Amino acid sequence: MKVEYEIIHPDEGSSFRVLNERVSAEKYAWQYHYHPEYEIVCVLEGSGTRSVGTHTSHYENGDLVLMGPNLPHAGFGLNSHGIHEEIVIQVKEEVFNQSVITRPEMSAISELLDRSKHGICFLNRTREIVTGKLIRLTKLPPFEKYIEFLSILQIMATSTEFKLLNNSPVISSSLVKKNIRLKNIFNFVEAHFHEEIDIKKAASVANLSVPSFCNYFKKMMNITFTDFVNKYRIRRACELLKLEKTISEACFESGFNNVPYFNKVFKASMNKTPTEFKRKELELTFTD
Repeated sequence: MKVEYEIIHPDEGSSFRVLNERVSAEKYAWQYHYHPEYEIVCVLEGSGTRSVGTHTSHYENGDLVLMGPNLPHAGFGLNSHGIHEEIVIQVKEEVFNQSVITRPEMSAISELLDRSKHGICFLNRTREIVTGKLIRLTKLPPFEKYIEFLSILQIMATSTEFKLLNNSPVISSSLVKKNIRLKNIFNFVEAHFHEEIDIKKAASVANLSVPSFCNYFKKMMNITFTDFVNKYRIRRACELLKLEKTISEACFESGFNNVPYFNKVFKASMNKTPTEFKRKELELTFTD
C-alpha cells in the first residue's frame, strides 16, 4: 500500500491546526498517509473503520484517537454512512519540545506523547468529555484555544480509559529518512514562496541533481514541483483573501507575478475564481 506524505501548516495566529470537517461519507477522500505532526482525530458520531499503523478495527458511535509523529494512518471516514463529521487537531513536534515537555507540570502530558507513538484510542467517559471540549475549542480565539488544548491533553494524560492500538511504535525508518528530505524541501518553499523559486536551489536542498529531484518529487508527492509550489501559493492566497486583502495584494504577496495567471491557477485549483472565493468567505462571515 502506498503511503503519502501530508503537508500541514498551523492556522493563522496559532501553534496548531484545527479542522472541523463534515462531509457525505460517499464523497469521503480516504488515503493512507503520514506526517511529522501529532494528531487528534475525534469522530463526533457514527461508525467506520480506523486504520492506524498496522492496526485496523471498527468503531461505533464516534471515536477519539491520538497519534504520534510519522505514524501512518488512514482517514476515519472509511466504511462510514450518511454524514461523516470529525474534528482534527494537528501539532508540530517542536511546539511540545519548546513549550510543554520541558515543564515539570507537564510530566503526565510528556508520558502521553510518548505513548502516542503506538496510537491511543480513548473510551467511555473520557471520550465524551474530550469530544465536548473539542467542539467548544473550535469556536475559541487563539489564546483560549491553546489553553483548552492543554486541558484536553491533561485529561487524556491522566485517563485510564484508553487502549493502545499497536503493541510497539510503528515508525518506519525509511519514512523518517524520506520525511527529512521532504521537510527540507517544504521548508525551502515556505521560506521562498513569495520569490522566484530556482529549481536548481530546490534540488540542492535535497542533495539531488535537477532531473533526479524532479523524478523524486513526482514519485513522492504525485505532483510536479512546479504544481506543488503553485498549490502552496494558492493556499497562502486563500489565507490572505480571508484577511480581506485585495485580489491584487493576494496575488503578489503569495508569490505570483501577474494577476491573470494568478486567476487562472486559482480557478484550476479551487474550482472558483478569487472573486467568487472572497464573496463566499464574506457570506460565511455574515452568517456566523
